[in-house]
Amino acid sequence: MQKLEFYVTAAPGTEEALRDELSELGFAQVRLNRGGIPFFGSLEDGWRACLETRLGQRVMLLLGRYAANSPQSFYEGALKLPWQLYLSPAQSISTAAYVHESQGENPNFVALKLKDAIVDSQRQHWSERSDVERQNPDLRAFAYWSRGKASVYLDLSGEPLFKRGYRLSGGQAPLKETMAAAVLRLAGWDRKTPLIDPMCGSASLLIEAALWAGNVAPGIWRQRFGFERWANFDELAQEKMSALRGACRHKSSGQHPRITGSDIDPEALKRAQENARSAGLRLSFRQMPLRELQPEGQRRFLVCNPPYGVRLEAENRLFQELGSAIQRLHGWRCAILAGTPACLRNINLPPQQLFNLKNGSIDCQLAVYEVP
Repeated sequence: MQKLEFYVTAAPGTEEALRDELSELGFAQVRLNRGGIPFFGSLEDGWRACLETRLGQRVMLLLGRYAANSPQSFYEGALKLPWQLYLSPAQSISTAAYVHESQGENPNFVALKLKDAIVDSQRQHWSERSDVERQNPDLRAFAYWSRGKASVYLDLSGEPLFKRGYRLSGGQAPLKETMAAAVLRLAGWDRKTPLIDPMCGSASLLIEAALWAGNVAPGIWRQRFGFERWANFDELAQEKMSALRGACRHKSSGQHPRITGSDIDPEALKRAQENARSAGLRLSFRQMPLRELQPEGQRRFLVCNPPYGVRLEAENRLFQELGSAIQRLHGWRCAILAGTPACLRNINLPPQQLFNLKNGSIDCQLAVYEVP
């Protein structure tokens, strides 16, 4: 069986956590890399990564790597790649590129050269070519060109993997599911300690916690991944993919410790309950202000992503209430994903761990505390 190279992209700051996850999932030759994690395996291993990674944003298949010192040599190298194995003129395409400053070229121009190479290759094989479809293509190709070397990838994911398929409503600024999963892993939750989010919003952190604890594959709700639209995804491939989905369901226990969410916004709690039910979960929710949060004798794990960007007065009051609440939670472990430094200034404890993360375009810090 041919050994293929894959690359799983990661949000900045989550690379080590993703490496650990992929190793635990049994993928081969996993190694740390900036921006994402490579591994090697069969095409079916790439399919399984789409189903099982909680932290990965996309799973990419390396189609080829070659020397390229000019746009023409970039094009010629891409032209020689085996596009016909994955793409026929019946499939639509889109292309994108990242170009390092050392190459001195515009990424949009390089993406256009990649498209030209694909369709010219098709004309050589079939005298026909694929249509370009930017919004919902059958196959997405991506080029990375840096310091005289080009790498061309095919995106197995299709839609980004944070789009699990269970979310019915997200509210104004929902935390992406992949980032929620990364926060839980980085913060050191053991999947056994009872968990609470006192500002749960649409419940991304709580749902991802319950799915992780219950070993529920995060891609199980996805109707179709990108690779299921490729030319080589025939009836035999469909049978193999169906078996993979069945194996994921078989491994799921669905068991998790007590997981509780609260919020002062009844509409947010309604969205949270709807999302949890859509994910097949029974979680506890209640309307409660932060000032009523009290330790209940048993050690718990608190995790939250406090809102910000509201009126300054309301934001300061919220952060002060959070700081006061954490001071009361003796013996608890608390993890706060802060999108503004003002949030952590109100917690009068030194963080045990501090991670610099990026939630979308927002620079964040994940601070982890052990409350004495």
